[in-house]
Amino acid sequence: MTRAGKLFRTTAFRLSLVYLAIFALFAGFMLFYVAFNAGALLRDQNATTIDAEIKGLAEQYATGGLRRIVGVIENRARQPGAALYLMTAPAGEKIAGNIDGVPPAVLSTPGEYEIPYETVGETEPHRRLALVRSLVLPGGFRLLVGRDLSDIARLQNVIWRAFAWSMGLVVVLGVLGGFVVTKRVLSRIDSMTATTRAIMEGDLAGRLSLTGSNDEFDRLAENLNAMLDRIGDLMEGIRQVSNNIAHDLRTPLTRLRNNAEEALRVGGSAEDARNALVDVIAEADGLIKIFNALLMIARAEAGQLREGMTKLDVSEIAREIVELYEPVAEDRGLTITAEMAPRLHVVGSRELIGQAIANLIDNALKYAAGSPITVRTYRDAGLIVIAIADHGAGIPEADRLRVTERFVRLETSRSQPGSGLGLSLVSAIARVHRGALELADNHPGLIAKLVLPTGGET
Repeated sequence: MTRAGKLFRTTAFRLSLVYLAIFALFAGFMLFYVAFNAGALLRDQNATTIDAEIKGLAEQYATGGLRRIVGVIENRARQPGAALYLMTAPAGEKIAGNIDGVPPAVLSTPGEYEIPYETVGETEPHRRLALVRSLVLPGGFRLLVGRDLSDIARLQNVIWRAFAWSMGLVVVLGVLGGFVVTKRVLSRIDSMTATTRAIMEGDLAGRLSLTGSNDEFDRLAENLNAMLDRIGDLMEGIRQVSNNIAHDLRTPLTRLRNNAEEALRVGGSAEDARNALVDVIAEADGLIKIFNALLMIARAEAGQLREGMTKLDVSEIAREIVELYEPVAEDRGLTITAEMAPRLHVVGSRELIGQAIANLIDNALKYAAGSPITVRTYRDAGLIVIAIADHGAGIPEADRLRVTERFVRLETSRSQPGSGLGLSLVSAIARVHRGALELADNHPGLIAKLVLPTGGET
C-alpha cells in the first residue's frame, strides 16, 4: 500500500474529514441563516418606508389635491437615491413618476407586490426587481410607491461569495491539516509498530519511545512499557526459577533416588526396607511441599487467588496461628508473645493470610537463636500490620529484597532446613491482598511486617 493510501485509510484522517464536513455544514447553515434574515430585515425596512411614504402622499392628495401630490412626486423623484414613484389617471395614463412598464393589474388592485420595472430615461432599458405598494386614491387616480431590491440581492451575493471562498479555504486547510495530523499520528504508530515487531522477534529489551508531550500516545507508550517491564520481570523470574529448580531440586531428587537404590541393593530385614521407604516418602513429601509452594506463588502472581475473599479479623487469625506454634516453640526452648489489637479487619483469604503468618513465625523460630519472638497486630496510618519480631541474626539490609525471590537462601541459613520459598510465598500473598511484605532491623534481629489495606469496621 502506498504512503498516501495509508494516510487516507487512517482513523485520524477520516475523523478530520468528518469534522471538516460537520464544520462546513454548520458554517453553511449559519451563513444561510444570516443571508436569509438580512434579506428579510431589509425587506421589512423597505416595506415600512414604503408604507410611510404612501401614507404621506395620500395625505398630500387629501389636503392639496392632484396638483400638490404631482409636485411632491416630481420633486422626490429627482433626488439622488430616490424611491420609485408612479401616478396614473383613472384610465391608466401616466401623470408623474420615475418608472415605466408596470403591470396593469398592480395599479388596478391595491396591495404589496414584488415586480420587475424599468426606470424613466434609461438609454438601455434594464428590468430590475422592486418591492411596491399600490393605492387607489379618491377620484380613481392610482398611486404606486416602491423600493429597488438590488441592494438586497447584492448583499446576499456578497454573503454567498464569501461563503464559497471561505468553504474552499476551509476545505483546503482542513485537508492539509488532516494530512499533517495524520502523518504525525501515523509516524508515531509506525514507530510503535516497528518497536513491537522487534520485541516479537526477540528484542525483549526494546521499549516504545516517548516524545515528552504527555499526550495520549505517550500515556499509551508508558503503560505498554510498564507492561513490557512486568513481562520482562516475569520472564526473568521464570528463568531464575528454572535455574533454581535445576540446582536446588537436584539434591533432594538425588537423595530420593539413592535411598530407593540403596533399599533395593542392600538385602536387609523388613525393618530396614521400611526405614528406607520412610526416608523416600519424607523426601517425596518435601518435594511435594516445594512444588505446592511454587504452584501457590504462581497462582498468586497470576491473580487466581482473589476469589472468595471475605471480611476477616487478622488478630483472630494471628492468635490461632500463635497457639498452633506455641508447642513447637516450647520444644525448642523459645517463647512466643502475642500482642493483638482488637477489630483489625481486612478483606482477604483466611487460608492465605494464615499461611503467610505461619511462614513468618516458622522463619522466626528457625533463626531466633534462643531469643523471644513477638507477634503483634496493630493499625498504622490506615493500614493493618502483622509484625513478627525476633532478636536473632537478622538479614543484612542489602539482602532483604533478594530473600523474597524464589529459592534464595543466604549462606547463614544453609544449615537450616527449607527450600527458600517461605518469604517468596509471603510476598506473593501480600500482593494478592494489595499489601506488601516489609523486612526491617529489630536491633538486633529481624522484624517482618505483613502490611495489608484495611477492610473497614463492623
